[in-house]
Amino acid sequence: VKVLTGDNELVTRSVCRQVGLEINELITGEKISEMNDHELAQVAEEHEVFVKLNPQQKARLTTALRKNGHTVGFLGDGINDAPAMKVADIGISVDTAVDIAKESADVILLEKDLTILERGLLSGRETFGNIMKYIKATASSNFGNMFSVLIASTFLPFLPMLPLQLLFLNLIYDVSCISLPWDRMDKEYLDEPKKWNASSIGKFMVYFGPTSSIFDITTYLLMYFVICPAVVGGSFHTLDSSQQVIFIALFHAGWFVESLWTQTLVLHALRTPKIPFIQSNATFAMLVITTLGIIVGSVLPFTGFGAELGLMPLPGNYWLWLLVTVVAYLALVTAVKKIYIRRFQELL
Repeated sequence: VKVLTGDNELVTRSVCRQVGLEINELITGEKISEMNDHELAQVAEEHEVFVKLNPQQKARLTTALRKNGHTVGFLGDGINDAPAMKVADIGISVDTAVDIAKESADVILLEKDLTILERGLLSGRETFGNIMKYIKATASSNFGNMFSVLIASTFLPFLPMLPLQLLFLNLIYDVSCISLPWDRMDKEYLDEPKKWNASSIGKFMVYFGPTSSIFDITTYLLMYFVICPAVVGGSFHTLDSSQQVIFIALFHAGWFVESLWTQTLVLHALRTPKIPFIQSNATFAMLVITTLGIIVGSVLPFTGFGAELGLMPLPGNYWLWLLVTVVAYLALVTAVKKIYIRRFQELL
């Protein structure tokens, strides 16, 4: 907390003493007028109380604190506070302030309660974090899926998934993402303000997108060379056209379910720098909605609607392979996450 006031030293010491703010040396506006910007930046860091300031000196101190890397909120109610409120990150006033102060403010308090600001800050940081979860997780997931489709289209004699199947897969995934606004952030994330950095999305995609593609490719290999031939009765090129249709529908169902499981569960892995489900859990709402999404997608191949989409029921041994794939994928994501955090100092 820094006190910037136009009052004299005696009044300021009295008020600071009443609110429990211990001060040693007071910096006056006269001293500040003799300082250049470099000297002022150092003084602004080392001292807490500044007295007999004019409006421009308040604005200079506020600007100096921002240049020093602080996120600055300025609380004021007078004409003299307006310049500083405008250059601060957040200008705060009260409903009894003069008009110019209220016009300069970003936030106007209707009650004499500063804990409202604390709750607002924490709520804002949590909202920002949940937005970043969705943007980064969805961008990396879609990048990984398209990368997987590109690889599969190069080697497979058929499309790895039909357009309508991809659209329905994304619909289920997006419904699961609806739960993110009700998720919580780790306490450590809320300790400091965050800044929007668009370039971090590209880095996130490059690290985590291909990670999912690894297990998409293992699923391709498993379905094409093991599960589908075992169910249909031979490799793809040895089958007649009707059997190939069954082979393709089974392949589509296998990748559809695997992609849904990995896309949805990775939300839990990427929502926190910690180990998901052990060190950090999502809210009940997110757990329920993502679980329902996985159940709907897993049951879909066994329904008439799934048949209309070109999917068919999966054999029992597929689910064991799916479990191994999901566990291995979450383990790899956790390892890549540690590397990413070590390099870029943050996840979201």
